[in-house]
Amino acid sequence: MKVLFLCTHNSARSQMAEAILRKLDSDLPVSKYESFSAGTEKTLVRPLAIEAMQDWNVDMSKQYSKTLDEFLDQDIDLVVTVCDNANDTCPFFPRAKKRLHWSFPDPSKAVGTHEEQLAVYRTIRDQIAERIKNELMV
Repeated sequence: MKVLFLCTHNSARSQMAEAILRKLDSDLPVSKYESFSAGTEKTLVRPLAIEAMQDWNVDMSKQYSKTLDEFLDQDIDLVVTVCDNANDTCPFFPRAKKRLHWSFPDPSKAVGTHEEQLAVYRTIRDQIAERIKNELMV
């Protein structure tokens, strides 16, 4: 199953979702998922998202931001928007079989010390992982 996670900048939530599904799929006896991410705009992957995933020994350092235009002509089984803005601005994917929306707060809005901001990214990471486990990996 080809899964595309979308958020506005493809810098944190969708990147973590891509990495989480890839990690969970690698733990299966037989691979079932291809995981991708994109944004309505392109920017850099947030270092705190990379750091939060390192807690789980998941290396996101080679992941990069992509725009959804790169996926419009591909056959996608499932498109999952992980932020409200992407859900509102995401175009129709004519070749997508299904679309879901999961609303997660933007971790880049976190304030405070490095550790306090990282804690927000870890919380969002954990919430994304739970949704993936409970709604996709059933």
